[in-house]
Amino acid sequence: MEYRRMGKTGLQLSVLSFGSWVTFARQTTDHINERLMARAYEAGVNFFDNAEVYSAGESEEMMGRVLKSLQWDRSSYVLSSKAFFGWKGEGKKPNQHGLSRKHLMEACEEALQRMQVEYLDLFYCHRPDPNVPMEEIVRTMNVLIQQGKIFYWGTSEWTAAEIMEAHMVAKDLHLEGPAVEQPEYNLFNRRKIEVDYAPIFRNVGMGTTIWSPLASGLLTGKYNQGIPEGSRMALEGYEWLRDRAVVDEKLSRVAALGEFAKELGLSLPALSIAWCISNPNVTTAILGATKMEQLEENLKALDVLPLLSPELLSQIDEIMGTKPVVLRN
Repeated sequence: MEYRRMGKTGLQLSVLSFGSWVTFARQTTDHINERLMARAYEAGVNFFDNAEVYSAGESEEMMGRVLKSLQWDRSSYVLSSKAFFGWKGEGKKPNQHGLSRKHLMEACEEALQRMQVEYLDLFYCHRPDPNVPMEEIVRTMNVLIQQGKIFYWGTSEWTAAEIMEAHMVAKDLHLEGPAVEQPEYNLFNRRKIEVDYAPIFRNVGMGTTIWSPLASGLLTGKYNQGIPEGSRMALEGYEWLRDRAVVDEKLSRVAALGEFAKELGLSLPALSIAWCISNPNVTTAILGATKMEQLEENLKALDVLPLLSPELLSQIDEIMGTKPVVLRN
């Protein structure tokens, strides 16, 4: 396993990590989760990702039970949660979501209780909240750090301008700005990491814990012939994922990349994940698996990474046609 420093912090994250979005409480049981997390940990994975909204809090409860059962040394792994959406569904009250001090403080406490831990290593603002002053958000996250409830705070799916505003406010207040961002990044979704955040990486330094490296399974090739029963795109409530992702043009590119991978003697998932972590601005790629064979296949990305020469990366760009165009004056 390779470990990378999270931006300019001293925290080291495994370049492959393990998350619970969609899978926990929707597609897996405690027994399956324990086997998967144990295998990931055995392979060197040290970062496990979660959020209050995942399965309305059940995902955190499941991970908490697994962590209690496995009894790992708490200092050996990094644990996260995220707050914004709340976990009470459509019946939530005004202060049970968003980034107000009230919700952030309460959401952190609830996450600690559900996951049965004394602190979170990372705590994210799961989306920006234009209704809350940036100063309130920055101060609240620093209070949580000072209380020892979180060690680092971050953002997820914020724009570059919002992240820079948070850093400027933090600097003015002599407080800590966000140390990490969690954006989607894969061969179909590249602009944020490769273009929008470039000045932040260059001028501020920030870690990234990217989600959906396989574009919700699209880059495994399993959707090339339709949507398999039991897959995340077949789940009720995830129609938006299916409608956005399963497009004929995308599938033809996936098929072409699959043929390219086959010629190289590689699997499409391992190649796609390795491509993500070949970007030095990616601290870690979060894996999501429901079966042991999926996890094992994804972990092979570590073996593929050294093979990704500039020439090979250029060929992938040509096949996919998704490299962002940067307009210069």
